[in-house]
Amino acid sequence: MRHVDFSPLYRSTVGFDRLFTMLDSLGQPDQAQSYPPYNIERTGENTYRITMAVAGFDETELSIEAHAHVLTVKGEKAQEDQTEQTEFLYRGIAKRGFERRFQLADHVEVTNASLKNGLLHIDLLRNIPEAMKPRRIAIASEPVETPKAIEAHVV
Repeated sequence: MRHVDFSPLYRSTVGFDRLFTMLDSLGQPDQAQSYPPYNIERTGENTYRITMAVAGFDETELSIEAHAHVLTVKGEKAQEDQTEQTEFLYRGIAKRGFERRFQLADHVEVTNASLKNGLLHIDLLRNIPEAMKPRRIAIASEPVETPKAIEAHVV
């Protein structure tokens, strides 16, 4: 496992502590989750969509929470009645619970979530405040003055 030490960079930067912490957490082994599979799409200039394959879960067994730049999606399967004697020859549909976390950038908010055909769609919007948007500053040109001549008086 590779580990990069960002501590020397903390001395020469101001305000990037969160960025280095996020980069450092990418290499952690507990981040290697593979269930459930998901896609992240860019659907517009400031809109995104996370699509997760949650086959076998319904709306009551899923929860979505956005808090402090972290989007958490949890799935908890309800206990089934064991009254039926069902014998599985092969069980490929997972029934285990899951918790998946996504780091959200600044000014990203969840706008909508829907479940259709076993796919959970979560729509995101990056809403940058006007004060944070780049703005063009006009450069004023001053009129060019003609150089003044110094006159000498001859006596």
